[in-house]
Amino acid sequence: MSITDQGTPEPTRAGDRLARIPTGAKVFLILSCALLPLALIAFFASLQTNRASDMEARARLRIATEQGARALTIELVGDMTALRDAASALERDAANSPACARARGVFAQQFSTGTSFAITDRTGRLLCGDPIDAGSVASGPGRIGVRMRDNGLVLGIKGRGGNAVATAFFPTEFLAVVGRPSGFPTDYGSRLTAGPDTIELTSLPDQSTLRRRDTHIAPIGVPGLAMAMTISSPPITSPLLIAMLLPLLMWAAAAGIGWFVVDRLLIRPLRRLRANVGTYQPGEVLQPIQYGAMPAEEIRELGDTFEQITRTVQLHEADLAEGLVRQTKLTREVHHRVKNNLQVIASLINFHARGAPSPDAAAAYASIQRRVDALAVVHRYHFAEMEDNRGLELRSVIGELASNIRATAPDPGSRLGIALEIEPLQASQDVAVAVAFLLTELIELAMNVQPQTQIRLTMRAGEHDGTATLRVSSPSLVGGPTLDHLLATRYGRVITGLARQLRAPLHHDPLVGAYEISIAVMRA
Repeated sequence: MSITDQGTPEPTRAGDRLARIPTGAKVFLILSCALLPLALIAFFASLQTNRASDMEARARLRIATEQGARALTIELVGDMTALRDAASALERDAANSPACARARGVFAQQFSTGTSFAITDRTGRLLCGDPIDAGSVASGPGRIGVRMRDNGLVLGIKGRGGNAVATAFFPTEFLAVVGRPSGFPTDYGSRLTAGPDTIELTSLPDQSTLRRRDTHIAPIGVPGLAMAMTISSPPITSPLLIAMLLPLLMWAAAAGIGWFVVDRLLIRPLRRLRANVGTYQPGEVLQPIQYGAMPAEEIRELGDTFEQITRTVQLHEADLAEGLVRQTKLTREVHHRVKNNLQVIASLINFHARGAPSPDAAAAYASIQRRVDALAVVHRYHFAEMEDNRGLELRSVIGELASNIRATAPDPGSRLGIALEIEPLQASQDVAVAVAFLLTELIELAMNVQPQTQIRLTMRAGEHDGTATLRVSSPSLVGGPTLDHLLATRYGRVITGLARQLRAPLHHDPLVGAYEISIAVMRA
């Protein structure tokens, strides 16, 4: 196989596979591909809207967390700063009642929420406030120490001299109120974190697994202490899922509806029309087609057009059949008249031959009659084979021609012998007429050389289809003065013209005494 042959089948097989896809499936795929970009745009637009809503919720959470952390920073740092000043004053003078009174004044409004403070010296002696079971609260100079308890937060700070320590306890409820952001209606959870320790200020109810949580952490002015706030993002509810999937559902619905409409209006009516047209036979008229409930008007008009065409074809075929009958009758009439005319001519020639004044005149009449007989035989067989739309059977034509020649041979040639070896081959009328006249001329040539000669006619199919070799052999056709004289004066020009009509060279072997020519034939 050549390179071109190897490369060609792939597109062809791909085109065949594509052509085998049903039309409805093709329409559905085309509609799906056309509507899919719109569905994807709508889907991503819905996702972008949800994402923008989430970003807005996170921004509100960040603002609320920072607001709560700022409020706690102001409260806690302010309280601890006041306690540090009081501790510094008391470490210089343990009996400094005004410093203790100022500290109590700072915490006066917070005592009702459970907030308390205590200022002690190095030995743990209480200098101001109420005793607090706070344990050890580590703090450096000027730094606030932090300790978490289950019910609140403990902060500690040393005085400037480092000899007095101020400790404050802030209950969870108080911290939750201080850290609550203003104007934040959304449910939230908050907690304070100091390393691994955590105090939960407000709890967020347990949510379903489809709800998402966002958390933001903001530092407080106390070292190591931060506030974390958590809110629940909008849940992934059925309406949200429907809103997200609605573009895809609309895409599928639009493709399905489009396919349904095309199938009902076009594809099914076209299939029924194709099936009806496929069963059409020449001469019939297409019957009205049941297209269904709602075919396209163009399909219905196309079916009506096909029906009108079949009616027109039926009328034309009827006219053609009638014309063919008239033509056949006319052809038969012409054939009978030609046959009768040839018979009249042959009878007239035979009548005049009987009254010929000399043998030469009788021989001339006989020669003319043989040619008329050859034409009559070909004409008769041509009309008979024309009825069956076939070529002329050469074996029958040549056989009857040989019989007529023997019958019209002069008395000296009554012992003329013609042997036939003809294969069953057929030829057109033009070839058969030329062959009949050529054989008549060659047989008459042999008779004129030797009236009692023996002639052999052979016709065999050639090596190539559509040809046959016709051979006439006789001792009378061996080269000699008589044969050469007859060819030069009478027969040579005629047989050459007949060979030219057969469009093939006529070969003469003077040593063997044979003529041979190739003719166009059809196998029987």
